[in-house]
Amino acid sequence: MVDARAMAIDSAALDRYVTSCRGGFESSLAHLVSIPTISMDPARSGDVRRGAQAAAELLRSFGARADVLETDGNPVIFGRFETDSKHPTLTVYNHMDVQPADEPEWQRPPFELRIEGDRYYGRGATDDKGPALSALYGAKFAIDSDVPINVNFLWELEEEIGSPNLEKLLHKRKRELKTDSVVVSDTIWISRQRPALSAGLRGLQGATLRLQTSERDVHSGLTGGAARNPVGELAAVITELYDARTGRVKIPGFHKDVVPPSRAELASFKRSGFSIASFKKAHGLRSLRFREPSKVMRAIWAEPTLEVHGLSGGYHGPGIKTVIPPYAEAKLSMRLVPDQDPAKVFLLLKSYVKKLNPDVEVRPESSLAPFRGIVTGPLADSARQAVRFGFGREPAFVREGGSIGAVVTLQKTLRCPVLFIGLSLPEHGYHAPNEFFDWGQAHGGMKTFARYFELVSSRRN
Repeated sequence: MVDARAMAIDSAALDRYVTSCRGGFESSLAHLVSIPTISMDPARSGDVRRGAQAAAELLRSFGARADVLETDGNPVIFGRFETDSKHPTLTVYNHMDVQPADEPEWQRPPFELRIEGDRYYGRGATDDKGPALSALYGAKFAIDSDVPINVNFLWELEEEIGSPNLEKLLHKRKRELKTDSVVVSDTIWISRQRPALSAGLRGLQGATLRLQTSERDVHSGLTGGAARNPVGELAAVITELYDARTGRVKIPGFHKDVVPPSRAELASFKRSGFSIASFKKAHGLRSLRFREPSKVMRAIWAEPTLEVHGLSGGYHGPGIKTVIPPYAEAKLSMRLVPDQDPAKVFLLLKSYVKKLNPDVEVRPESSLAPFRGIVTGPLADSARQAVRFGFGREPAFVREGGSIGAVVTLQKTLRCPVLFIGLSLPEHGYHAPNEFFDWGQAHGGMKTFARYFELVSSRRN
């Protein structure tokens, strides 16, 4: 049963409003999806700027103030519904940049929204343009219903590349962007039947390992046995870094700073309704390392990892070219949990690799700190009740296995609580071909956010 406290919003009016918004929502989503805001592709910089202008115009069409704020990279869109400076201010964070969409598995044009029943196919539909629109529609209803709250929108265009320029912007505009709390809508539920509120994110430390042992390919018959093989040597290093069968990282000192999940968190994991069969189906996995749901949940939400993303070197064409290649290169990353420090973890990796093979070059790549959220208090209670109101189901507090670089930056610079109300589902296909969002999540999301703004305004955290 939904807490009736401060229920100024007319529930029936909200239902009518959300139903009436469907056409406008689909039209707005189609326009945003049509702009390929691919932040990692320099050739798309013009499209990224078009996307920023389109997003700002959308906010203005809703009656919000909107500005395109310049950074040293891609711009950030800042919008605001202002009621009274004495009212609490809540900031909604989403990102408008997207992943590339050049996979051959796409069955529809990725930058042309295709509506099939209740599904909206297109790159960025669920990550993160659809959820951003849902929050905007919810905010519009709350403001028009005279909910005493100011709502800021911070829509970034560099999240997919680690938010490299966000911190500088937040420092520069700290007074203008001042807020009492932030809610991020860029996370995934456990399943359609089980809403999830994230209470933490894993961090990330990437690295490239490179070993060069000669100047060119050499004949394996003439030199084999004496010449060093960089592919084999690098593979041997990787097997010492982690156990590929269990996933256990073997770097000395790697686990020293790990804070294990509390009993309360583990109990919340258990109550979440996580299903191994659903997890495998949603991600197209044929098998897992573990059969017990508790082990899988802990592995993806609360344990650090090391993963090898690619191993290159030597011949990859048809047949066999009998050479010993001159170099080999491995791309890897480590997902980190509280209280691991990315810089410290990289030094542990580099030191161990040099001990295993002094000739391997170890270069740092992208880096993000882990994040620990809140699961108790007025804001967490508001999020829980809002989701229950919007979707009719009790959410579970879990951790998110992925990383969102902006979250740590927002908390550090704005010095306020950061919570998560995600709307995406595992089957929506984050970063995958044939990505989609759906009306059911948008419909419930609009109601959830309208109620969340109302609850936060009454509790003033």
